[in-house]
Amino acid sequence: MVGFRPADVPPTAAVKFVGAGTAACIADLFTFPLDTAKVRLQIQGEGKGAAASHGTAVRYRGVFGTITTMVRTEGARSLYSGLVAGLQRQMSFASIRIGLYDSVKSFYTKGSDHVGIGSRLLAGCTTGAMAVALAQPTDVVKVRFQAQASSSGPNRRYHGTMQAYKTIAKEEGMRGLWRGTGPNIARNAIVNCTELVTYDLIKDALLKNTSLTDDLPCHFTSAFGAGFCTTVIASPVDVVKTRYMNSALGQYSSALNCAHAMVTKEGPLAFYKG
Repeated sequence: MVGFRPADVPPTAAVKFVGAGTAACIADLFTFPLDTAKVRLQIQGEGKGAAASHGTAVRYRGVFGTITTMVRTEGARSLYSGLVAGLQRQMSFASIRIGLYDSVKSFYTKGSDHVGIGSRLLAGCTTGAMAVALAQPTDVVKVRFQAQASSSGPNRRYHGTMQAYKTIAKEEGMRGLWRGTGPNIARNAIVNCTELVTYDLIKDALLKNTSLTDDLPCHFTSAFGAGFCTTVIASPVDVVKTRYMNSALGQYSSALNCAHAMVTKEGPLAFYKG
């Protein structure tokens, strides 16, 4: 028969959306405890300043120390607190960010076969911003569940995912569900740009200065280096994003105010917690 072979048929937009979201959800099931530990470390010492370094204020030490402490004091289920909202976030965020990437890239290149790094960066930032704008409420709820210690009774902020959405909307208005959208979009742009640029730079340097060829070991090393550089550069924005999204109504007037409070009370190293 004349036509595409099954392997040559390009996936439809629906397949890209579902595939990207499903893959992201599966990955989240494995990495969620690490993300929860990161959130606990990022908010540790918030509003306490120097006092956080004395007594029982410093509760967590290191990622694996945090995980161990959480399992011992709250149970293993605490590592997956906020998982429902996390899966909702991945399904909506990844579906748009990855599912629309090729279409947006083609829009910027006007269908040209030549795709420069500028078009890739622009497409990544565009789809990332769109994904954040849609998925922000799920991210806010996820972070707040991860940040709260697993305990029963009136001290527990939220008891269920849907109840959390309703409570935030009732107490803080709809703007509360989109708290931290600005720093989240900024973080996404920084991650997109830094990962892509540093990956290419590291891979080119490896190919030019080592015996590695353009295959899996080179790609893995380049990706590892790009991930490290991206984390170092994006961490300050990520910490501010987490604290601002988790903050109570009126605690910070803006994301910049949150960053200023961190510097004055805890010092610049607070930007690298977690």
